[in-house]
Amino acid sequence: MKLMDTMPPPPALETHALSRHFGRFTAVKNLNITVPTGAFFGFLGPNGAGKSTTIKMLTGLLTPSAGSVRIFGENFHPQAVALKRKIGVVPEKLHLFEQLSAREYLHFSATMYGVAKADITTRSEEILHFMRLEDKQHQALADYSHGMRKKIALAAALMHQPRLLFLDEPFEGLDVVSAKALQQLLKTLTQKGMTIFLTSHILDIVEKLCDHVAMIQQGELIASAPIETWLSKGSLESHFLKHMGQEPLHSPLSWLTEAP
Repeated sequence: MKLMDTMPPPPALETHALSRHFGRFTAVKNLNITVPTGAFFGFLGPNGAGKSTTIKMLTGLLTPSAGSVRIFGENFHPQAVALKRKIGVVPEKLHLFEQLSAREYLHFSATMYGVAKADITTRSEEILHFMRLEDKQHQALADYSHGMRKKIALAAALMHQPRLLFLDEPFEGLDVVSAKALQQLLKTLTQKGMTIFLTSHILDIVEKLCDHVAMIQQGELIASAPIETWLSKGSLESHFLKHMGQEPLHSPLSWLTEAP
């Protein structure tokens, strides 16, 4: 057997000194992370920590001020169309074509990624059924609830069979049944070799799904370890509060707790 046949695949994602400045404000500073192929990678931080800015740079929506990104061993930049075809993205703030129906939106998204027409039809039917949107598939997205919009955004991101999937708060707005079904789907996808990069404030879900967790604060990476390492020394929530320098509020609001 040739040596090259035994070599492990390159990481799905690598960053080196990745940074982004907005004027004098530094949103992300010297970020170095490595995400192995097939990993379920959790990326945590409080609001405003730089998570969404990072994902925008990792998916070509925002040009880094400094540093580099490699995807599957290749240099990535906003014009790297071939690499973008290997990526699926569900951003926190959804920007859908709201006058389209769910089926029309899936067709449009898949066509943009070059999926064959016959495959689009089959995949649309399967994923609309999975997302419990069959009876709403011809309804305009403008009339969808937030949870339904989240579902269709995820469905569109999966239509072209991405190898690397970025999920920015995917469980926000989902009902319990849909959230559970999504967890099971994501587990299955990683078992089949897909790499998932997840941000979420629901730490219980991160504990269940992720095999590696990194934490970011004020744009800087402050901790990164396999999930077993985190959980061997307490809950993920306790570590999160400790590393973020935040403790639960104990002081009551005086005007709400004083006797009338």
